[in-house]
Amino acid sequence: MSLPDAREEDVVAIAGRLETLHERMAQACQQAGRQPGEVTLIGVTKTFPLETVAAALEAGLRDLGENRAQELAAKAAATPPDACRWHMIGHLQRNKARIVVQRAFMFHALDSLRLADALERRAQEEGRILPCLVQVNISGEATKSGVEPADAHDVLEALTSRDHLRIKGLMTLAAPAADPEKVRPQFREMRRLFDAASMPGMMMLSMGMSNDFEVAIEEGATHIRVGSAIFGPRGG
Repeated sequence: MSLPDAREEDVVAIAGRLETLHERMAQACQQAGRQPGEVTLIGVTKTFPLETVAAALEAGLRDLGENRAQELAAKAAATPPDACRWHMIGHLQRNKARIVVQRAFMFHALDSLRLADALERRAQEEGRILPCLVQVNISGEATKSGVEPADAHDVLEALTSRDHLRIKGLMTLAAPAADPEKVRPQFREMRRLFDAASMPGMMMLSMGMSNDFEVAIEEGATHIRVGSAIFGPRGG
């Protein structure tokens, strides 16, 4: 399977939204005294078809993210080598660890040592080192995955023994909020945890989505995960 030809109208629409998004990102960086190049935009293609992936690539997007392992596998297999970097950003079952090791440039949602063990075994079999971010449940919601903030340091320390995983930083999903300012304290606490980690190679803080990315950038996000603001409303 390969990518279909991109529809011109899709390319134009995505390119226009990307231009607006980059302007907003630049303004947020300016507000925080940061450079726009410090923030990586990941376009979340969850539920969107391969035509959308093709249009995104033609519009210049080079980092794409998926929430589900099977969808990641299908889209990554259809994408030409080196066309983009695929990020796995959603909860992962241990029995699907091989998919992420084989297909993902980076895994953003490492939320337990048991999952780390499964990824370590698969990465060793595949002969690769998998960059990972540890997911922290900063909002404390029962419906969200992630380690508890109080446990983050111990988990990070324990992960240093996994030779085929490289822990590059932290990831979180803030609580849903109509006003992004309501979740600023959560992003600020994530930055505090990130700064307190002080571990070699910890350079990435993945937080912020379509509705709150500007506040996340102001509080130190290095990676934001944006879907609807790039691709429009989801149909599924």
